[in-house]
Amino acid sequence: MVDFIDDEILEMAIAREVDANRFYLALASRVQNRGIKRVFEKLAAEELEHKAALELEIMKTGRVVKDVEPRAGLGGRKRVYVPPKMKMNYKNIMKIGVKKEEAAIQFYADLAEMTSDSHSKEILLALAQEEAVHKQRFQKALDLLSHIA
Repeated sequence: MVDFIDDEILEMAIAREVDANRFYLALASRVQNRGIKRVFEKLAAEELEHKAALELEIMKTGRVVKDVEPRAGLGGRKRVYVPPKMKMNYKNIMKIGVKKEEAAIQFYADLAEMTSDSHSKEILLALAQEEAVHKQRFQKALDLLSHIA
């Protein structure tokens, strides 16, 4: 088991939240519909709230929070999301959102499995639950769009 206090695990989670924030802001910049734009902006803000919760865990131990660049998964490869140039229909955007949130849920569940600290495990599982709420939003919108089409 890995101790969650390990900076690398926290930094991976923080980087994932930064990446998710940028992803949703990029999608918001690509859609014309104001309502959907607001949904993406709200999701982007919520990802920053997750980042702040993780940073608080670092600060509780008396450590300084480093600036963290977005990284992809446990491999640590840096990436920045670049939205596609083509116009996408809302159904496909919602499908992307569902897949992204499924990956986030799995990411936090995997990190929770890697820690032996019960408090850390609770935090990671709570973040997985938050990401599940995001997934449900996308799934609900996708279901509505499927009934309309």
